[in-house]
Amino acid sequence: MTTTTTRRRRPALMWTLLTLLAVGIAVFAVQPYLTGDTSLSKIPLNTDVALHYLSIVIHALPGGLALIIGPFQFSTRLRARHPKAHRIAGRVYMISIVLATAAALFAATVSTSGLPAQIAFYLLAAAWLYSLCQGYRAIRRGNVREHRVWMVRNYALTFAAVSLRLFLVIGLLAQQAYPTLSFDDVYTTSAWASVLVNSVAAEYFIVHRLLVHRDRRPASSGRRGDAALTAQ
Repeated sequence: MTTTTTRRRRPALMWTLLTLLAVGIAVFAVQPYLTGDTSLSKIPLNTDVALHYLSIVIHALPGGLALIIGPFQFSTRLRARHPKAHRIAGRVYMISIVLATAAALFAATVSTSGLPAQIAFYLLAAAWLYSLCQGYRAIRRGNVREHRVWMVRNYALTFAAVSLRLFLVIGLLAQQAYPTLSFDDVYTTSAWASVLVNSVAAEYFIVHRLLVHRDRRPASSGRRGDAALTAQ
């Protein structure tokens, strides 16, 4: 009984942790860009490009909004009780990703972080937009299952904003043990890790949670089986 209860609670605990990290990082990352003060930028600015700061602001604000919206879109209970709100939030999320992606491409182009980090952010932006388009196409065709698969992939890339900062903390701690590590090394490694680790985690979740649980669900179980897919 205890094991069964723990398994049932695990998705809710994971959803809560996901939400807390998403909201916390969104507030932490966006707040400095609400003032318009370039000296508060968390990202080194290219002083030769006047629009670099503006592109980061345009990326951060809608990107932070998408980061906050995402966890609530995966709640089965919220989708069932408030389907209209789910659709409206989905449209806001989609517009936010499009704006954030466009700004990210420009910011990556003029970034001072070096080519390896730029390539990581280019790949992230391309995959971010592609997965969003596939998710949108799926729901327009009425294919809810495929839509959920693509949106898991998309939000995993949105959540890279959280993973990047977690990996940065780990890298900065590693610098104390390995002083030869430069900040550029830590930042570039963190950028690549946030993309790759999140992508692998998304595929693991899709294969071992979303697809497997749906295949095993009895046809008569209806919405109750959806609880195994996402946190309540």
